[in-house]
Amino acid sequence: MQDSYNQLKITPSCHKDDFVDLLFVLGVEAVEYENETIIVRTKEPVEMLIYGINSFASSLEEATGKIVTVSIVHSVELDKDWIESYRRSIKPIEVEKFYIYPSWESPKEGKINISIDPALAFGSGHHESTYGCLLALQKYVKEGTAVLDVGCGSGILAIAATKLGALSSICDTDEIAIKSANENAKLNEITFKEQWIGSVNSKDEKYDLVVANIVADVLMGLSKDLKEALKPNGILILSGILEKYSQNIKEKFAPLALMEEIKDNQWCTMIFKKGD
Repeated sequence: MQDSYNQLKITPSCHKDDFVDLLFVLGVEAVEYENETIIVRTKEPVEMLIYGINSFASSLEEATGKIVTVSIVHSVELDKDWIESYRRSIKPIEVEKFYIYPSWESPKEGKINISIDPALAFGSGHHESTYGCLLALQKYVKEGTAVLDVGCGSGILAIAATKLGALSSICDTDEIAIKSANENAKLNEITFKEQWIGSVNSKDEKYDLVVANIVADVLMGLSKDLKEALKPNGILILSGILEKYSQNIKEKFAPLALMEEIKDNQWCTMIFKKGD
């Protein structure tokens, strides 16, 4: 008799990245994507995982006042080396100067190489919002720039900023994210200046550049704290914003000056500047 495993195909109506973050918090070690569907494979029972996903959808709906639905299809599949299959599905990506590659691939000569292990991470550069942030960092980070990555996830943005010469700090409300960021920092032989479990308002320090790749609703909730974390003339990079919410973000982050928008499919990365 062949071994088998549980497979969940999870399709949320919105906030896909938040559901992915939840899965890692609940102990999932790797996910795959099939358009808007998140695929989880595990040998463990999935009843509590399904319960957690449905509870999270209800909580999101209550918090945002918007309808949040999630389709979950559970199947039992014959065993195969699906972790190896997953690894083969993750390809390196170039973002101008950056070459981002999983830890089992090789760096590329002539590029700023960033090794990210997606099995431990909340982001590996492939999503449009992360891509937009990486483009913006290359434009606005200079040698010695004091950077804070809010909601750091995998740490990819702080690692990228550090490789551009920044002094990067990270924070995330999820302890697992901080652990993942440090694992990836070790892969890249860098260290963060400061790090803490919590949000941007946990420290009084001011930064030359703050980057937050989260979702529009959370960004708007953090708007006061994000603005206050900037030094005079500081740069704020916001991403994870669906284009339909971009006007709401512009209004919420006034009076910061909108310097630039990077659009990719339905996603926006917005760059603001604080006055002197």
